[in-house]
Amino acid sequence: MAESAGIGPDEREVLKLLALDGAMESRAQVTCSALGERLDVSTQTVSRRLQRLEDAELIDRQIVADGQLVGTTEPGEQLLRGQYADYRRLFEHQPEIRLTGTVTSGMGEGSHYISLPGYMRQFITKLDYEPFAGTLNVELDEPSIHARADLESIEPVRIDGWENDDRTYGPAFCWSVAVEVKDQAYEPAHIIAPERTHHADDQLELIAPEKLRAVLDISDGDELTTHVEK
Repeated sequence: MAESAGIGPDEREVLKLLALDGAMESRAQVTCSALGERLDVSTQTVSRRLQRLEDAELIDRQIVADGQLVGTTEPGEQLLRGQYADYRRLFEHQPEIRLTGTVTSGMGEGSHYISLPGYMRQFITKLDYEPFAGTLNVELDEPSIHARADLESIEPVRIDGWENDDRTYGPAFCWSVAVEVKDQAYEPAHIIAPERTHHADDQLELIAPEKLRAVLDISDGDELTTHVEK
């Protein structure tokens, strides 16, 4: 994940402390002086770092009588998840990322977006296949929700945004996976994630050259695992 301009290790350290204080769950009540003591820097330095985090839309905050109420935004949480993924790579040395969940029905939008010519041309060129016009939706289990952060440490295939006379379509990212279900293995396939998505972290979308439900004989409720090589 590309970091926001002006955000360096000092700002990331502040963001981490805010998260440890509860800013990811709700809002953490903090003061610049208390944060300065923990970081061994001046109150003014903390204030500048908080301002940079706010300008980058990584936090939102409200000034109150006895300090500030600070919460991390979705981009702020994504930045932290990227850091978490890097540390897991350093210390766990896992050869692959395994994401497991159950097959679910999507909202029916995948067929429309996958088949749009501005995307389809790039799929054929960059993924080396023409995907079936639709996605397979997977609801991840709890361990996989956390493991999904490891995708941030792997360089994805970028599908560029484009526009036509009617509207602008945003970019997306793809990760190559092998699919395992019912003692069957299938590849090639890709996890696809729009840069801006309404899906929560527990939702995964897969594309492949064939309709996975048909070729693997799977239905809603079946358990499926994706293997992503690091």
